[in-house]
Amino acid sequence: MKSIVLVSVLVAVAFAAPQAPSEPIPIVKQDSQVNGDGSYQYSFETGNGISADQKGDLKKVGDVEALEVQGQFQYPGENGNIQLTYTADENGFQPQGAHLPTAPPVPEAIQRALAYIATAPPPAQSSQ
Repeated sequence: MKSIVLVSVLVAVAFAAPQAPSEPIPIVKQDSQVNGDGSYQYSFETGNGISADQKGDLKKVGDVEALEVQGQFQYPGENGNIQLTYTADENGFQPQGAHLPTAPPVPEAIQRALAYIATAPPPAQSSQ
């Protein structure tokens, strides 16, 4: 019984292993540049429709230098090309793409309530 279970597990693992592609995917275009000031840029495109490009520059943020990055990538998906553009800086990673979910709009009644609360005077401090 143990040997049947062991063989079943081995067969399942063999079928679950990733399959190697039948042929290598060519790099159609590739470019990169790294500068002495810390800035850089790269881009590439593959034979199966994947492409990406990115550039980064050092930027003064307060007392330190930080990297500011902008880029985009795209690849073929089941419903057409998927494209994502992004910026990463002192405000964090900010992606943009038509396929990304968006928050629903705030209901009008909640917007009015928030506007009313913003105009109300602050509560009095009680001294005890």
